[in-house]
Amino acid sequence: MVSGASLMAMVAPGVRHAAWAAGSDAPEKKEVKVGFIPLTDCASVVIASVMKFDEKYGIKIVPSKEASWAAVRDKLVNGELDAAHVLYGLVYGVQLGIGGPKKDMAVLCTLNNNGQAITLSNQLKDKGATDGASLKALIAREKREYTFAQTFPTGTHAMWLYYWLAANGIHPFNDVKTIVVPPPQMVANMRVGNMDGYCVGEPWGNRAIYDKIGFTAITTQEIWKDHPEKVLGTSAEFVAQNPNTARAMIAAVLEASQYIDTIANRKKVAEIIADKSYVNCPVEVIDQRLEGAYDNGIGKKWNDANYMKFYNDGAVNFPWLSDGMWFLTQHRRWGLLKEDPDYLAVAKQVNRIDLYKQAAALAKAPVPKDPMRTSKLVDGVVWDGKSPAAYAGNFKIMA
Repeated sequence: MVSGASLMAMVAPGVRHAAWAAGSDAPEKKEVKVGFIPLTDCASVVIASVMKFDEKYGIKIVPSKEASWAAVRDKLVNGELDAAHVLYGLVYGVQLGIGGPKKDMAVLCTLNNNGQAITLSNQLKDKGATDGASLKALIAREKREYTFAQTFPTGTHAMWLYYWLAANGIHPFNDVKTIVVPPPQMVANMRVGNMDGYCVGEPWGNRAIYDKIGFTAITTQEIWKDHPEKVLGTSAEFVAQNPNTARAMIAAVLEASQYIDTIANRKKVAEIIADKSYVNCPVEVIDQRLEGAYDNGIGKKWNDANYMKFYNDGAVNFPWLSDGMWFLTQHRRWGLLKEDPDYLAVAKQVNRIDLYKQAAALAKAPVPKDPMRTSKLVDGVVWDGKSPAAYAGNFKIMA
């Protein structure tokens, strides 16, 4: 472990001055309880703890396995959790009080890009629905209630599911029914026929194929290459009281992220997180897609260059303002927000770029010059963070 004084000596003077809190950079809270849901992308939190990257920065991360995203939300709000591996859109939903408690929140860093999937049931495949176009044709041809599951109303999986359905001319509220199911329960619910499809993080997409109950219709990286996914989230109150601890958590996660993104380490990572105390899933189910080896379950196999990324030279972890704003545009699009917020102001308040820069200096991670990035999504629409209200209001299918 590095002492407080020598830790700060590693940081450039300009950043150093901003980093001191109450005359010391020592973590205010040495042990931090960090919630996670059993998913492959909890890896950076788990690895930071198991491989003791946290100790280098004077803290101990205690991973806490949670049952649902609603439980994560509630425990972050009431302080039972210090921080969490959490859905990007969930943090923004709490910030604006959408469908639950309202509390000022903080995104400390992004944990991963890519690596989620939309799974359809084998019953749909048997009726010829294997992609968005054929699903739309089936829904038009055979009238019944089609049910799709996502993991949290304001979360990432809801937004990927709605975006994909709408891009294929299917209204996610008018043409089908959507329900909320916690990630580890997706496979069991599909097995008993509770839904026709679902969007969730790995390994629960691959698990449906492993269990021969469904197939991958599309990966989320096909919807948006290098999309933001989970974040290290906490309350603004925690950051105000524990800025040094928050910075230490970011730095520890950055080092874990670098470790995971070394492909030679990924099998070991899969073996660690497969344990019943973490994801509780066979190693091979986790490891295949963690290493980029994809099989969609209906005859296509490929090595995906856009597999789940945890670091990617720091591009993953930086809390891009445009990423946070995108979730707000979709919350507006689907009627979760009744009017346009000040998109940029909210993102600047939530995404703690100041703390991130300090932590990145400690972990020797590069920081981009521009807090906005540009992406083209599956429907060809470009998102660059400019004119967010116009972007949100310009989709053909909306709530």
